[in-house]
This record gives sequence, structure tokens and C-alpha cells, in this order.
Amino acid sequence: MIKNGHHASCEGGGDPRERATEKRKRVVRVWCDGCYDMVHYGHSNQLRQAKAMGDYLVVGVHTDGEIAKHKGPPVFTQEERYKMVRAIKWVDEVVEGAPYVTTLETLDKHNCDFCVHGDDITLTVDGKDTYDEVKRMGRYRECKRTQGVSTTDLVGRMLLMTKAHHTNMDNSDYQQHADNFGKGPKGHSPWTGVSQFLQTSQKIIQFASGKEPQPGDTIIYVAGAFDLFHIGHVDFLEAVFKQAERPYVIVGLHFDQEVNRYKGKNYPIMNIHERTLSVLACRYVSEVVIGAPYAVDKDLLDHFKVDLVCHGQTEVFPDKDGADPYAEPKKRGIFRVIESRNGLTTDDIVQRIIENRLQFEARNQKKEAKEMAVIEALRRREDGEKSQA
Repeated sequence: MIKNGHHASCEGGGDPRERATEKRKRVVRVWCDGCYDMVHYGHSNQLRQAKAMGDYLVVGVHTDGEIAKHKGPPVFTQEERYKMVRAIKWVDEVVEGAPYVTTLETLDKHNCDFCVHGDDITLTVDGKDTYDEVKRMGRYRECKRTQGVSTTDLVGRMLLMTKAHHTNMDNSDYQQHADNFGKGPKGHSPWTGVSQFLQTSQKIIQFASGKEPQPGDTIIYVAGAFDLFHIGHVDFLEAVFKQAERPYVIVGLHFDQEVNRYKGKNYPIMNIHERTLSVLACRYVSEVVIGAPYAVDKDLLDHFKVDLVCHGQTEVFPDKDGADPYAEPKKRGIFRVIESRNGLTTDDIVQRIIENRLQFEARNQKKEAKEMAVIEALRRREDGEKSQA
């Protein structure tokens, strides 16, 4: 069913049944674009909403050079970002090197009916709305921004190196982070800042596939933190997916306390609810076990009828009692170490951020200042309209 877009006119002659059939065949192509740097469940939720407005989702991803020019240095390279977006299950096609400013020419070139963006604002280096042209021409749709997550917030969590984000946001260190990363010198922008994510059952349902394993499927189980879900995770899960002709991949996510036990420091950066949505958005994942036991035991294997258990080449930490968490699948002969050829870890990402701390602080404050200037201009215009009324 076509849910939105420019439909063919039903006026004129011809059999109404033929016109109805033609309308059903009409594919609505939707365009989204962005940096998609440090892709998180907020990006995935935007793409999920955009896909629901049409039938085929095309996503344009900007180059490193364009991002550096308009926003500041990206955390991930353009090649990493292209692959990350391709792994999101609602994406049908990725356009590499999409222009930073969205124009009618871009939409027409890729045969897209309209573009979709969140209810925040994206500005060029000189403070202009990047969607101005498509908005004026009526080829723009808006979706709800996901509350409680932003790249700004995640960068701040990594720089904090505390566990404040696991518990509450009243911690003084966390509030200082909010001031440094979410506030400019002249106020607070509603689009750049820190807010708390609240998980709901509805959100999980929206992200979940809802598909049960079918006869003939190979049920593959993997487990871990999958923190700051990144390209290293994607490459691993893609390699796992390729282990069978008809894979049904179940990801077991450990609770925050368990992750912190074996990872230490301030890990996980994302809490269990955030990590659940991030993993569910991946096209290689069929199901997620929220709060999976650390040891892959007999009960778990029998309950899910697991055919194969996979682990990457990262270190396997022993259980609390010193036991091997994969002892049971090894005993059954269903354990396999997977080589993904990508050694990127969450630690590596944190290191990238720390090395460029000052640049990221400057980038976020510059972004905030531009947004506040737009908000002030909109407020003055509204005040002017009220005074004339």
C-alpha cells in the first residue's frame, strides 16, 4: 500500500479497476540523507519512519570532506559510514557522496518523490537550512526525532569515563558534560543536547522483525555487549549470517552490570535498552535476547534449539566462577570462531574521540550557536507576525 507521496491522478477515462491496479503498482521512493556518523538507534528510527512513508528508501551519505566543511571532523570514515547505513534493515539503497544541501535535482536524479528528515534543523556552514528548497517545493516530509540520544550525547559519555549514564543524570560530572556538549554560550538548543532515553514496549515492537524461525532455518546464537553498535559488529554479524544458507541469527545482550564486570571502566557506554534497539535495527539479526546469561548453557541452547554458536576473535572473558562461558556449545561440537577481518572495537572508537576531544567540543558548540541563531530569528519573525495581526 502507498502511504504517502505523489500519486498518479485518477481523473480521466479508462477502466477504474485498471487505474486502481496501476496505483497499487506505483512505488513511492523516499529520500533521506545525512552524515550518519556514529550511527545509533536514533538514526535507525528516523529511517524506519521514513520507510513507512513509502515503499523504497534511498539514503544519501555525505563525504568526510563535506562533513568537515559544514560541521567538523567525523568520527568514522565515509567508507565505514556507507557500510554502516547499508546494514540498517529499512534501507534499500545507499548513495555515496550525497551533497550536503538537498535539492530538487538530487531527488529527481534518484527518482525520489520526497525527502524525509527529523523535526530538528540541519544548517550549512553559513547557517542556511539544507532542506529549504525541497520544503518550498512541497517535497519534504517530517518525522519525529528520537528523544534521549544524539551523537553529541554519546561523545560526551565516552569522554566522561564515569558510570553516570548507567544510573541517573543528576551526577555533577554528567551535568558538566551536558554544559560542555549540549549548551553554547547563549542558551540551549532543543536539537543539540542531552536528554534521557525511556524505553517502551512499543518501540521494541517497532524495531523487531516479529518473525519466528522456520523449518529448515539454521539457528545461530551469538552473545556480547554490542556496545556503541559499530562497523566492527556489523562485519562480524554479516560473517555470522553467511555461515548458513538460511540463517536465523539470535543475539544475546548482557545486562549493563555484567558488561561492566568484564569490560570495566565506564562500559557499557549505551545501556541495555539502547543496545537492544541498535542491534534490532541490523539486517543480519532476527531476534535479541535482552539480558542473556553470560554462560551459554544447556537451558539456553535447548530453549532456542540452537544449531551453531559463534564468537569473534576478541578475548573471551571467564565467567564469575572462572569457567569458560562457551563450555557447553564446545562440548556439543557447535562452537565456531568467526573471522570478520575487522578488528575495530568499542575501545578503538573511544580512543578516536579522546584524541580529538577539543575538536569535538568546538564542533558541538559551533553547531549549537548556529541553531540558537535560527531559533532567535524564528522567534523574532513570530513576534513580528503577532504584532501585525
